[in-house]
Amino acid sequence: MPRPRLCRRLISDPSVTFYKPQGIPLNLLKVIELTHEEWEALRLKHTEDLDQIQSAKKMNTSQSTLQRILSSAHKKIGQAVVNGFAIRISK
Repeated sequence: MPRPRLCRRLISDPSVTFYKPQGIPLNLLKVIELTHEEWEALRLKHTEDLDQIQSAKKMNTSQSTLQRILSSAHKKIGQAVVNGFAIRISK
C-alpha cells in the first residue's frame, strides 16, 4: 500500500487559469494540465525569488519533493511553449 500523500500548503490561487497561443481556436489545441501545486512551486521559486529550501518550507514539503514538482512543471510548460499547446491550471 503506498504511503499517503501529505497535504501541501498552497498560499494563493491563480488569478488566470488558462493560457493559449494567440490566433488559434481553443478547440484545435491540445491542452496540458498544470496542477495547482506545480503552479505554486513555480510562483514561489521564480516570482517570489525564494530558493528551493525556502520554497519547500512554505509549501510544507521536502526539498526533493519540491524539485520533482518543479521538474514536472518545467517539462509541461516547455512542451506547451515549444509545441503550441494550451495550459490549464487545475485545482
